[in-house]
This record gives sequence, structure tokens and C-alpha cells, in this order.
Amino acid sequence: MDIKELQNKLKEFDKARGWENDWNIKDLLLNITEEGGELWDLIKWIDTEKQKEVIKEKKEEASDYIGDSLFILLKMANQMDIDAQKALNETLNEYEKRMPPEIMKKVKHANKHAGGIDNKQKWQI
Repeated sequence: MDIKELQNKLKEFDKARGWENDWNIKDLLLNITEEGGELWDLIKWIDTEKQKEVIKEKKEEASDYIGDSLFILLKMANQMDIDAQKALNETLNEYEKRMPPEIMKKVKHANKHAGGIDNKQKWQI
């Protein structure tokens, strides 16, 4: 099932429960923050290698946070009448231009403030 199909399935899920107009973006953003915090709680204050071990050990729990977050994001997209699949494709296309693989493989990240590169002009110092 592609993103558009999932977004439509969620729209039907909400409609069947009478929830299609009962949500607001602020509360959904708070839900996203909560899910991120719950996932962060699994791996906080441990180094990268230990994070990987913990996620592997608690994969089902981590998967639940990802699923909940995607559910909320698609619900937000529905509330804002945004095609999530199109939005993701546009973001990926922008990132492809801003972060060329040959450069990213050398610098490892796009945060130019931390020594990486990102050609997005609005962040120039």
C-alpha cells in the first residue's frame, strides 16, 4: 500500500468514527512530540552503538512509536488537505539537489553549522 492509499485509509478510519473534523493541528503536534519523546526515552544518554543495540532489543516497541507517528502525520495531512505522498516526493527532490551524494559521503551530514554542507540559502551566516 502506498502513502496515498494509507492516507485515504486513515481518512476512512476517522470518518467511520466521526472523527474527521474533531482534531486540531496543535494537539496532533503535541502527539508527535510525545511519540518522539517516548522513543527518545529508550535511547537517551547512551552512545550510538548502544542505541543500535537497544533498538534491536526493543524493535517492537520502536516500531510502535514509528507507526503511531506516521498515523499522526497522515492525520495531520488529512486535516490540512495535503497530499502526503506528493509532499514527501517534493522534499526528497529538494534534498537530492541540496545534498549531493558525493559531498555528503565526505562530510557525513548536511548541517553546515557543524562542518557539513547545505546549499539552502536562507541559513547563510
